Formats: sequence, C-alpha cells, structure tokens
Amino acid sequence: MIKFFEYNWQVRDEWFTWCHQLSTEELLKNHLGGVGSILYTLFHIIDVEYSWVRAIQGKEDIVVQFADYHTLEKVQSLSISFRTDIIDFLETNSDEIKDELVSVPWDKEVLYTRDDILHHIIAHEIHHIGQLSVWARELKLSPISANFIGRKLNY
Repeated sequence: MIKFFEYNWQVRDEWFTWCHQLSTEELLKNHLGGVGSILYTLFHIIDVEYSWVRAIQGKEDIVVQFADYHTLEKVQSLSISFRTDIIDFLETNSDEIKDELVSVPWDKEVLYTRDDILHHIIAHEIHHIGQLSVWARELKLSPISANFIGRKLNY
C-alpha cells in the first residue's frame, strides 16, 4: 500500500513543480468538473488524505482552511509537513488490523475498514490528478505523466 502513497506523492510533487509556470491568477481560477481551482484541488487532496489517516489512527481531525494556504508555496509546505506523519503511520500499519472498523467524524452513520479507507485515499488522489491533467490540456500545456511503471519508488 505504501508504494501507491509514494507514487501519489511523487506525482503530486511533479504537479507542484509544473504549477510554477502558471500565474497566481491561473492557479486560483475556477474550472469546471472538480472542486474548483488547480491550487484548491491540490490543497483538497492533501486535506482529505490527512483527515482520513488521522481518522484511522483515532485522532481528532485537524481542520485546515484554504484561506491560510492560498499560495503554491504554502500548499506545497502543507503537503510536506503532513506527509511526515503519514509515512510514520504507514510504516507501522499492520496488515493484522486492516479489517478493523473505523468511525469518522464527518460520517458517524457508517463504519469503514482501515483497508478500504487507505484504498479510498489512493483512488481519491488519482481521480483529482486526472482532473488536473484535463485542465492542463485546456491550457495547452502538457500534463504530468500518471504512469506508475517506470517510476523509481523506494518501497
């Protein structure tokens, strides 16, 4: 599982680099078919990932506001800071507890398995990266490759 998280982080970091060619105005411009702007989409991916991981750990959700992270540099910094905690969790996550049920504060009616949540986090980011790719093409720019094969991953 950690290999797919590493893949997502690698692709995300490449998108951060890609974003440097855009103006702040373009990064914040709303697009159809997504959660809003390019920058907000990256923020949303990070926020959702961290919220779900904290839920698996039984920790309180840390609510972050986009207004506090409205620049590319701040969103990238948030990504790096949250990643450290997530790596620590993933490296100690045991397969023995993958079927353990988890309740999340934003959906108290449903219980999810830890394994389903981890798969959801991975699929969620891949989904939004696809949206970024469409928006890149609308800007007449080449998107970041989503290929898994050929990437140098540590795990």
